[in-house]
Amino acid sequence: MIVGKGVTYDTGGADIKAGGFMAGMHRDKCGAAATAGFFQTLNILRPKGIRVIGSMCMVRNSVGAECYVSDEIITSRAGKRIRIGNTDAEGRMAMTDPLCLMKERAVKENLVNPYLFTIATLTGHAIRAMGPSYSIVMDNGPARKDMVAQKLFAAGEKLADPFEISTIRREDFEFNKGKSEYEDLLQANNAPSTMTNRGHQVPAAFMIEASGLEKHGIDSATPLRYSHIDIAGSSGPFPGIPTGAPIVALAKAFLSTRISRDRDTHL
Repeated sequence: MIVGKGVTYDTGGADIKAGGFMAGMHRDKCGAAATAGFFQTLNILRPKGIRVIGSMCMVRNSVGAECYVSDEIITSRAGKRIRIGNTDAEGRMAMTDPLCLMKERAVKENLVNPYLFTIATLTGHAIRAMGPSYSIVMDNGPARKDMVAQKLFAAGEKLADPFEISTIRREDFEFNKGKSEYEDLLQANNAPSTMTNRGHQVPAAFMIEASGLEKHGIDSATPLRYSHIDIAGSSGPFPGIPTGAPIVALAKAFLSTRISRDRDTHL
């Protein structure tokens, strides 16, 4: 179950990207593009015994009379009251409700062995922390127990789609707690992710809570594996050609053993 960020253009919204930082923001849809690319991979390889559900979260983060603004309270599909801290943290907002829907389907439809993923060019902090060539994967408790991040890391090493692994910590959830009686969660602070401690882990914790996935941890009766993949660094240079990360690593990790051996494939 894959949710891909598809911000077709990111101006930053009311908290506008000033000082020349807007150029290249047509590339903020690489998570949705990777989701579509993975489905094309499925179409080509025709793996057996696997069901994949995808969501492409297409939105334009624009400036105008109808744009959302800081201090708005938005209630998520999971019923969490979210106070907007910065409109340029739109990606986590775009993915939260589709992620919640995936969670609901996994439970209500009693899906077999589900894995949930979000894929996004989400934070500049991912580039500052790990450099411009690596996807970063972060697991929740059930995914960590199943070593999903390590599986993607190993797959990426084999096929030159490299990953680094980060850990979602307690303080990442604390960071997102609402600061007043009006909200359950704070969407973001007022500083760029590059200037925020744990700036790429905090959004992953936010999406877990805002989507209601925190109720499906390792101690839950219905634990759900969830991994967030930040491809801000690995999606490719600008100007330049997008890389398609992390399609190859996902295919290697989850499809390679399900492909008919008579197919001409090197996965």
